[in-house]
Amino acid sequence: MYGNASIDTMLPLVIARIEETAHDRLRRRQAGRYFAEIQQHLSDVEPMAAAAIACKVLFDRVFSNDDKATYLANVTAAIGQALENECQMRHYERVAPGLLHTIKQNYWHRSAGTQQRLVVVRTLINRTDVEKWSNWGQDIRVKLGNWLLSCICEATGWFAPAKITVNKKTPTVVTPTPAFLAIKEQIIHNSELFSPEALPMLIEPNDWAPGRKGGYLLNEVMNGHDMVRRGNPSLIQGENCYAFLNKIQKVALRINPFIMDVAETLYDKGRSVGKFIPVWNEEEEPTKPPDIATNKEARKDYCRRKAEYHNRLNDNAQKSVRTRKVMEMAKLFKDKSKFFLPWSFDYRGRAYPIPAFLTPQETDFGKSLLRFADESFMTPEAEDWLAFQVATTYGLDKATMSERLAWVKDNVTLITRVATDPIDNLSEWEAADEPWQFLAACDEYYHCVVSCDRHFTGLPVATDATCSGMQILAGLARDASTARYVNVLPSDKPQDAYKAVAELAMPNCPVHMRQHINRKVAKRLVMTIPYNAQFKSNWGYVKEALIEADVDCTKEDVTEITHALRNAVFKLFPGPATVMQWINNEVVACIKRGNDKVQWVSPSGFIATQRFFKLEMKRLDLQLLGRVQINVAVGETDEVDLSHHKNATSPNLIHSLDASLLHLSALSFDAPIALIHDSVLCRATDMGSLSTIVRETYMHLFAEQDYLKSWAQQIGAETEPPIIGDLKPESVIESTYFFC
Repeated sequence: MYGNASIDTMLPLVIARIEETAHDRLRRRQAGRYFAEIQQHLSDVEPMAAAAIACKVLFDRVFSNDDKATYLANVTAAIGQALENECQMRHYERVAPGLLHTIKQNYWHRSAGTQQRLVVVRTLINRTDVEKWSNWGQDIRVKLGNWLLSCICEATGWFAPAKITVNKKTPTVVTPTPAFLAIKEQIIHNSELFSPEALPMLIEPNDWAPGRKGGYLLNEVMNGHDMVRRGNPSLIQGENCYAFLNKIQKVALRINPFIMDVAETLYDKGRSVGKFIPVWNEEEEPTKPPDIATNKEARKDYCRRKAEYHNRLNDNAQKSVRTRKVMEMAKLFKDKSKFFLPWSFDYRGRAYPIPAFLTPQETDFGKSLLRFADESFMTPEAEDWLAFQVATTYGLDKATMSERLAWVKDNVTLITRVATDPIDNLSEWEAADEPWQFLAACDEYYHCVVSCDRHFTGLPVATDATCSGMQILAGLARDASTARYVNVLPSDKPQDAYKAVAELAMPNCPVHMRQHINRKVAKRLVMTIPYNAQFKSNWGYVKEALIEADVDCTKEDVTEITHALRNAVFKLFPGPATVMQWINNEVVACIKRGNDKVQWVSPSGFIATQRFFKLEMKRLDLQLLGRVQINVAVGETDEVDLSHHKNATSPNLIHSLDASLLHLSALSFDAPIALIHDSVLCRATDMGSLSTIVRETYMHLFAEQDYLKSWAQQIGAETEPPIIGDLKPESVIESTYFFC
């Protein structure tokens, strides 16, 4: 979040612009189309305060990691809301100054955020007979925010609206202009630490317990993080859930010094590798031609080249944000012997680290920076798992175990070059599927197995589920056909569901496109269908895959291919398709019976609560450097969103079950562990044990109980679940490639 230095510079300009429009235009009766309606709401806020609030919110939004935060509707609404919050506090200061002073003295914590302070004041004052605050409403907030945003844009020239294309939609976003980007490096340098962030901890996080907030030591006082995000904080979860969260919070990590050294060298060189994108510094800004004033063509060419330069600069500024932040965090912790991550759940039970950086749920580069702080003595079995990690991250994730081990033995010379001189051999490892994790694996394998000068290992070795959504649905439906394609059943080599779908669909694709139909084209479509992805989104995934493969295709080609792939999925995986349709029908019936939520308890004891209500939408015509029309959510209604429930229940049930699989597996595992939704990471010495535990847990979930029938009873289903019944889930015990 960039703020202090830039706001100091722009504030006088914005204040002057506000004063001009708020005073001079009114005096000249030139207030504009909307200002007459909103000016009454500015009576309590002087131009300096309005300018400071608008600038602060604008920077928070435009430079947020959330792409939707930059949408024009969201920016203007946030500015308007922040201004209303200030006016509300001033209203209380006017009507009840003594009471407000008492509340501040006794109930405000000095570390509380502005929103929390406002909630405290509003809650306590509403218990008295003091004159209540009359809410402005979302349409007024957006209009007021739009006007203030216009003042900023016109006064500074640093921001402007622009249309972008996202999944065939063209939302209007607020973006920094070349004028701002020209000075951004100085601004970033001065203000990148504008707001504190959630960081890893140097001591073990506090335990979570019913009625007690865990994680950060002050979380119980500040109320900054709930154990269940977007959930009911007063809901008491099952004992296993608290035990699981507290266990993974005690896993100590540290920075991988080898990866850190390589990253710092490449960062200084401005050299990108995969998701590692340093600040772009390889090109100088185009210089003006000497005859620019008289040569129209030269002037046009210069303007084009300058615009392209700034576009590349802007793209790199956005793409490099994560790398810069990861490097900043890594430098803070690289000399620490260990650190810990506080964790929490989402409302389905999936676990997420609270910090945004230095976690196992990072990009390839971010993951490669981590090692388990508690290392274990190397064993012969660990040598094979390190080789597995080397081959898998290189790109052999669909090869058999023997093929992966053989590849590593045949490429010891390559591994040695990469491990001993990664900079001069950059071309040898940057082409790997996961280059940074491959680099970390080469380093560990070389020192632990080849040169044997390292006798302990702390490298996280990862195994992933094969299309976890289909694995869960196969267990629910007890569908052997699906289970076979997603490695629930044992086989001599890993099965490839994506490839199988592509091969089945190929004869039904356009003849001239068949040579391009492969697992990459099918992968995202197959992955998302268990989560209720519809034809429109599948169409987009197929289109993107073909574009990435440099394949020219028409809309008709993509449509025909998408139909063929979806039909192949439903033919190959009959059980999941039937179960998903049954879930959709039953959740519709559940809501129509008068329920305003769908709730169930997962096998690990997590209470998943799904509540969706329709939003009241209003269409506004605004003026922001030209006419713009936007849709604004003006509030949540009391009408249950049936369509949202129908589309979300199947994926949320799957997520709650794959979360339970990891909850119970982690509780049975007595060694350091890290988790990424459908992936588990541990030391090479422990992977054999963890792999067995995961398979056994899946067997217990689906062989020793019929969870789909249990779920049906919990939501009051009106029909029996469609269980095929030809799968014996206990067979997973013999499946080498269930997680691989």
